[in-house]
Amino acid sequence: MRGSTVDEPVISVTDLTRRFGARTALASVSLSMPRGAVYGLVGANGAGKTTLIKHILGLLRADSGSVRVFGLDPVADPVAVLSRIGYLSEENDVPGWMRVHELIRYSRAFYPGWDDAYAEELRETFTLEPTAKIKTLSKGQRARLGLLIALAYRPELLVLDEPSSGLDPIVRRDILGAVMRTIADAGRTVLFSSHLLDEVEQVADHVTMINHGTIVLSAPLAAIRKSHDDASLAEIFVTRVGTTASAPDA
Repeated sequence: MRGSTVDEPVISVTDLTRRFGARTALASVSLSMPRGAVYGLVGANGAGKTTLIKHILGLLRADSGSVRVFGLDPVADPVAVLSRIGYLSEENDVPGWMRVHELIRYSRAFYPGWDDAYAEELRETFTLEPTAKIKTLSKGQRARLGLLIALAYRPELLVLDEPSSGLDPIVRRDILGAVMRTIADAGRTVLFSSHLLDEVEQVADHVTMINHGTIVLSAPLAAIRKSHDDASLAEIFVTRVGTTASAPDA
């Protein structure tokens, strides 16, 4: 089994196409994400962001094209790939019957690289009561707990799929702060998917804009803004796509 080298992209997607019946969810998508940066994947709801992420996680198989993560096929080698990825989605399904400390202990068993001290630091930062039952937590508290689990084993790649959608500004600030601390760890990579463009603009080094399953643009954020007269990412999105990112795709 082959792993990634230092110079190899963490994520490499080549001519990826995926259809659901008559609908084309992704159309010949190609991306390359070297390690050690934050990649913002932006688009309206339904644009194809989650479908792309599911291919990266090996949850969907491509109709055509290829996906490699750490140089590996995530469908063929799911354990080798997923053991190196921290993942948080908008759904963030966690077992409600467990208590906070039970979920932390349960999750710890799956990851040899789990950092107890870091997990405790995150728990305190996120003000999560260890004996609280998960079903009693607010949506924001569950998001913080999900992020704690995703970060505590210090994964090489952190994938956040609309992690702060529907959350209040304080929780979104906490999530962004934790992302910034994650990138401070040398060599780690973050893929951050959102329709909240102001958030992506705060943390992303590189932005990929997707619309109806097609890449509209993909470049370093500084270069994108420079080529659009220093407009905001939201303004650029309207210019390139013709609608706001918060508007649902048809």
